Amino acid sequence: MTSLYQVPIQRADNTSTTLADYRGKVLLIVNVASACGLTPQYTALEAIYERYRERGLVVLGFPCNEEIHAFCTTKFDVKFPILAKLEVNPAHRHPLYKELIAEQPAATFTAGSDFVAKMKGYGIVAESPSDILWNFEKFLVDRAGNAIARFSPDTAPDDPIVLAAIETALAKQ
Repeated sequence: MTSLYQVPIQRADNTSTTLADYRGKVLLIVNVASACGLTPQYTALEAIYERYRERGLVVLGFPCNEEIHAFCTTKFDVKFPILAKLEVNPAHRHPLYKELIAEQPAATFTAGSDFVAKMKGYGIVAESPSDILWNFEKFLVDRAGNAIARFSPDTAPDDPIVLAAIETALAKQ
């Protein structure tokens, strides 16, 4: 398995980088979108970024389309890093998501979630239980670069289970 810090990614301006820029930080990696019923999560993502960034949390948004950066900064006043578009679906899945999914093959859903059933109602079904179901799925990466948790798209960034996982990861040096 490749270290998450070695996987090449692109910044929003299309310059090359890796997650090594964030070594020693706790990362909340989110596949973001602009035309999605879950876009109100930007407000909570920005709030937890502001709340925890001094302690070492970085929220990283990876868009599913090219227009996201302007959308996030103008509509939601997002300050956390939005990187370049990348593919999360199986056919052309980016190596970053291959690694994240290998380390966390299943998302945690909040109790009583009916999100999978709702998505089926729209004709959206994951080919595999490990696939990214929809936008705003979240991966938590510890300071050592290990994916330690994965949260379903409908789990709000400020849900107690997400905040507890962030607090635990930040407490570990």
